[in-house]
Amino acid sequence: MVKVYADERERASKVPKYLSAMGVTVIYKQLPVGDYIPAEGIVIERKRVDDLAKSVFDGRLFDQLRRLKETSDKVVLLVEGSLNYLKSRYASRYKAIEAAVVTASIINSLPVIYTQDTRHTAEIIKYIAEKFQESKQKIPTPSTYKKAIKPKTTDLKKWQLFILSSFPGIGPILAERLLLKFGSLRKVLTSSPSELSRVEGLTEEKAWLIAKIVNENYASTTSVGTGLTKFMKYKSKNSEDST
Repeated sequence: MVKVYADERERASKVPKYLSAMGVTVIYKQLPVGDYIPAEGIVIERKRVDDLAKSVFDGRLFDQLRRLKETSDKVVLLVEGSLNYLKSRYASRYKAIEAAVVTASIINSLPVIYTQDTRHTAEIIKYIAEKFQESKQKIPTPSTYKKAIKPKTTDLKKWQLFILSSFPGIGPILAERLLLKFGSLRKVLTSSPSELSRVEGLTEEKAWLIAKIVNENYASTTSVGTGLTKFMKYKSKNSEDST
């Protein structure tokens, strides 16, 4: 069975409906980046031609693609719609749009795929899902991100991001959100799970795991598993200690 993760915002488009009609199981999630995850480690950013033009003119395109490349090794920019529309709608500025896409794709080593419409987009996503899920025998996961690289300098911000993103389920983007929210690495690590889970993208499960890693005595640590029930004993004990 072929499975594809789609961002919640894609519900309004026809792409998921076409995927379902093609026999693909579509799972909606609030993805941290991108619009679709068709296979493990692959993120697709879908842009309609009108949105592409707007993102070029307001300067968002390069920043969006940079952040995408920071989170995954394989990112695909999928441009949907007629290029003739862009040429007629933005006649005097079409070359600027074209140049921006070419430059962004080269700088970020980013493949660009052009599709005619939403049905064609669904066909491409299905093909990628079938091709790469079959070769790796892995279904996609919504937590696709690339860990921060160990800093080679004494830049404190980079070290804070690196240390925090080394926790299970925490990537560079979520690590930055936590640091911006709490102000320092110490405050993040000493905050309660309920406080941590208020940050967008951090589930209660991840918050309790962070607390367990930080507070558990080293001599008594064991492998922790992945279900929320694995942390209930710790959660109950912690709640009793706070009463």
